[in-house]
Amino acid sequence: MRIPLIAGNWKMYKTSSEAIVLAEAVVKALSMPDETQVVVCPPFTALAAVGQIVAGSRIGLGAQDMHWAKEGAYTGEVSAEMLWDIGCRYVIVGHSERRQYFGETDESVNRKSLTALASGLTPIICVGETLFEREAGHAHAVVEAQLKGALSGLTPEQVQGLIFAYEPVWAIGTGKTATPSQAEEMHAHIRRTIALLFGTEIAQGVRVLYGGSVKPDNAKELLGRSEIDGALVGGASLQADSFAAIAKAAKR
Repeated sequence: MRIPLIAGNWKMYKTSSEAIVLAEAVVKALSMPDETQVVVCPPFTALAAVGQIVAGSRIGLGAQDMHWAKEGAYTGEVSAEMLWDIGCRYVIVGHSERRQYFGETDESVNRKSLTALASGLTPIICVGETLFEREAGHAHAVVEAQLKGALSGLTPEQVQGLIFAYEPVWAIGTGKTATPSQAEEMHAHIRRTIALLFGTEIAQGVRVLYGGSVKPDNAKELLGRSEIDGALVGGASLQADSFAAIAKAAKR
């Protein structure tokens, strides 16, 4: 059985002091043992402080992005080694907002994923279509192309350690959510694509999360679907009680 994973993407919210308060509340709200894995991804400026709060708890630490180079003259960037050093064990790669606003491409997602794996970090690779692409009937083709680009050159052994997140772009920050059947159908397509590329055993073992306006009131129905292995939570992760409710809804 694939272990459910709930990851909170705090995006560009919370100063370091505010992040400490939120992290403490999340740790308290999720103090009871549970097989569901939980990760929080604060802004870079709060990673070290939050890392100290969650250390020794059931909460893992992740970053929202990274550069593919080990080091170098890349002003404003952060390396995988830097993230590992302050306690990160996960990193979000290819989020739609990075693609939309900062020119992230399938090639850069691929390079970052390879570097993350080499540094011991687990990439959470995001894929997803826009509303235009879905309405034009291209959703499957878009997501398949993103997967093939992101996974180019990876071995089956590397892929089996990855986490994927399906985020329909039209459902991020809009209040809209893919129906459970829409989400599960795309998750199944992602798994089929991975099976064609790396084999059925690998595809059945990787976790595929859903992201896109996940809230406590829709979490149980979404996370109850067999193809959905957890959630990448945005706005609802900024409140400890709502994030904890989503994590508890993932219990199988």
